[in-house]
Amino acid sequence: MSSAYARIAFTSAVRAEQRRRGSDSLYAQAISDTPVPDALLGARETAFLQTRDGIFQATVSEDGWPYVQFRGGAPGFLKVIDPQTVAYADYTGNRQYISTGNLRGNDRVAITAMDFARAKRLKLLGRAAIGEDPALIAHLQGEGARRRRLSRRHHQLPHGRQRRVVDGRRRHPHRPRCLIPLPQPH
Repeated sequence: MSSAYARIAFTSAVRAEQRRRGSDSLYAQAISDTPVPDALLGARETAFLQTRDGIFQATVSEDGWPYVQFRGGAPGFLKVIDPQTVAYADYTGNRQYISTGNLRGNDRVAITAMDFARAKRLKLLGRAAIGEDPALIAHLQGEGARRRRLSRRHHQLPHGRQRRVVDGRRRHPHRPRCLIPLPQPH
């Protein structure tokens, strides 16, 4: 786990929960004050991202509600522009523009890229900008382009990761970890 990622993800409430459950010592080095330039995408992360055919993108509304959306395309739709920037073409879908509206109000974004068959994932935390540059849009081959500037990254290897149905079979049974009660209609 990258220390840059841990510094964002491991808030004081998260650290308190880790202490309560006994896992805080596992992550002590990840949150040390030693500066580590680990927010950069290297060859391994670039290859992983550029072979994905979809990502999950999370944004936050102006009221603080999280919103997760699947974004997909042919493998390679997600481009690594430089070691801290990823981009993809954003095509008009159902015209709700929830992600776009959220990003215009709060540029924080989280992206999870999954390799379901191998149970690997790469999580990115960063800031997004909606690009209008014609050259970038042409490069991404879309009607509009979104750029994400990475603040942190976290590459996680298999251990207890759910696997999607691949080739008609599920490799691991579904095991819900928690249930979140939904607001009841009035």
